Amino acid sequence: MNLHPFLLLLLSSLSICININFNTLLVLADLNSDTQALLHFASSTPHSPRLNWNRASPVCTSWFGIACNLNATRVIAIHLPALALSGTIPPNTISKLDALRVLSLRSNNLNGRLPPDVLSLPSLQYLYLQHNNFSGALPTSLSPQLYVLDLSYNSFTGTIPPSIQNLTQLAVLNLQNNSISGPIPSPNLPSLKVLNLSYNKLTGSIPHSLQNFPSSSFVGNSLLCGSPLKRCSTDASSPFSSPHPSPSPSPSNFPYPVASRNQNLVSNKRLSPHAAIAISVGALAFLLLLVAVIIMCVVKKRGSEVRGMFKAKLSGAGKGEQPKDFGSGVQEAEKNKLFFFEGGSYNFDLEDLLKASAEVLGKGGYGTTYKAVLEEGTTVVVKRLKEVCVGKKEFEQQMEIVGRVGRHPNVTSLNAYYYSKDEKLLVCNYMPTGSLLSLLHGSGSAGRNPLDWNSRMRIALGTARGIAHIHNEGGVKCIHGNIKSSNVLLTQDLDGCVSDVGLAPLMNIPVTMSRTVGYRAPEVIQTRKMTQKSDVYSFGVLLLEMLTGKAPLQPSGHDDVVDLPRWVRSVVREEWTAEVFDVELFKCQNVDEEMVQMLQIGLACVVKTPDMRPKMDEVVRMIEEIRQPESRIRTSSEAEPIAQSPQTP
Repeated sequence: MNLHPFLLLLLSSLSICININFNTLLVLADLNSDTQALLHFASSTPHSPRLNWNRASPVCTSWFGIACNLNATRVIAIHLPALALSGTIPPNTISKLDALRVLSLRSNNLNGRLPPDVLSLPSLQYLYLQHNNFSGALPTSLSPQLYVLDLSYNSFTGTIPPSIQNLTQLAVLNLQNNSISGPIPSPNLPSLKVLNLSYNKLTGSIPHSLQNFPSSSFVGNSLLCGSPLKRCSTDASSPFSSPHPSPSPSPSNFPYPVASRNQNLVSNKRLSPHAAIAISVGALAFLLLLVAVIIMCVVKKRGSEVRGMFKAKLSGAGKGEQPKDFGSGVQEAEKNKLFFFEGGSYNFDLEDLLKASAEVLGKGGYGTTYKAVLEEGTTVVVKRLKEVCVGKKEFEQQMEIVGRVGRHPNVTSLNAYYYSKDEKLLVCNYMPTGSLLSLLHGSGSAGRNPLDWNSRMRIALGTARGIAHIHNEGGVKCIHGNIKSSNVLLTQDLDGCVSDVGLAPLMNIPVTMSRTVGYRAPEVIQTRKMTQKSDVYSFGVLLLEMLTGKAPLQPSGHDDVVDLPRWVRSVVREEWTAEVFDVELFKCQNVDEEMVQMLQIGLACVVKTPDMRPKMDEVVRMIEEIRQPESRIRTSSEAEPIAQSPQTP
């Protein structure tokens, strides 16, 4: 019997198994190596209790501040800002994570020399070590993949290493507020977009390749010259030359010996005792005045809270403008007071929000909403509340309700909040599709397609489900109180999500009511008291807005305005029902009956007597019943693809 082919097949199978097992062992070894390095780092570095690393929990899904690749085989990101880390970075810890792409240890108390092998990690792209106390020279070995290098606000000394010019991918270089000296290398950094070398001890001329950056990138270096700063000396060889040198006179040009001329100059410059005393007194008075001004500025800065900073940095960020920074400057006592709800995946603190690039999304009755872009492109929505009329305890209790109610696909979830005497901030997920207001009333020339009937029905049903959930989950006293098209955000699939949940009880109602009067029920305008039935009225106005394509307040042709429910009733009463609907809806076929049924639901919601309005559960059921026949038809047509409608193209 010939066993040779059988043996070959057996050996081949064993080889495959060995390779598979070997690769599996390599993957496990890599992750185990990363785990061991991180545990070594945590055990050797004092830190905040928020750092929950331990062997009993999985690294990639449970460890605070850790992110892994898609296969969960390597650690690729470490985010540990403001965790009270102190001491030096232990050797052979972070430097062993050779798949690491992002390292953020900023706003801690780390000190000592920076291990050179950290910056040379082959995959490292983002490095954030600002606001620590690192010292010593900058490492010369740098990862060629670096995209962001931020070592600002430390105590680094020495010179900028020439190897910086090898970072062809570098887009952000921030070395400000250190003690770096010497000339600036002449780098060729084609990707560099942000540069800050200010407040160091740099000398010489600014390289030509960096002269397109603003002066703020170089200020605070008294011996630095060249565009965009002051002009340099014609003697380019000396970095200490005066920016406006005078030619050196030759001895032959003097009518008398040089020594005697110098003696005359010295004698002419000798001051009388009275003049010396006057100058001394003046200088002392100037110094005292300068100290007083500095003290006043410091006191003023420390006395101000986050509010002043937000006003200064965000007041100019409007729609269509270039995103602007939140800025920094919040007091130490106010840091890390951002409260996160359980189950969230975000890992940032208050300082992240204050430094984030931001733009205004909108201004409403409850405050101003900002889009904030954090490190590595993480985008959130920050709502800055105003007219809050409750204390901290009541505010926090209401936030617990909001956090619980937000666990629904048709309600925007609240991820975190911040409370201080002068500032109240809410942090939510960013929804790039935008609001119903922008899609319904946005200009067609801006590239938006008009909402078709199916999209409006989907949005209406999702919004109704969200409001019904708020009423049911929060109890009979839980209301929304501010339902309008700008507070209906849309997913990519055009599901409606209700935002600004549970904020009405916190607000000064008479002030906020005037801004959304078109959605307010008649009894709310009269009594200032909102209920779940007034939410139903607001949803009815929203439904009529979606059906008609018109704003909640309509001009009457005279000096006053007519609210949308009144206008719709008048048209329907004159039997001009077709005139009610948005002309865009007539482009859809076979939806006339559904449109009329939805109009009836909207009119039922906006009746003047609150007790005659349906509950939101009933509204959801009625909308679902309208959609069921279409679902049955679609299911039947899918089951029988041959039986096509004559109208099918």
